[in-house]
Amino acid sequence: MTEFINMWKNFANFSARTTRRGYWMAYLFLVIANIIVTVLVTVTGLNIISTIFGLVILVPAIAIFVRRMRDAGKGWWWILIPIGNIIMACQPSIPDDGTPVV
Repeated sequence: MTEFINMWKNFANFSARTTRRGYWMAYLFLVIANIIVTVLVTVTGLNIISTIFGLVILVPAIAIFVRRMRDAGKGWWWILIPIGNIIMACQPSIPDDGTPVV
């Protein structure tokens, strides 16, 4: 849960770093939240809930991915390569360069 809270605290921080554990735990909580939203949309029939959820998590999800790429020593542009996202997010962290890890 700590990683998910850190994702929201640093929702627009594109310059720090995020560890593999931090990235994947936050991603896990996003998947769980997405399942809950999908159930709510199915039960209520209000598709606007899904749209709002998607817009709310857009910037934090991009920011945490960019931070993860910085931690792995890769560039932000890996976000443009779909299969590269999974492969690069699994890469180990590079040695500390002084950039804070959030």
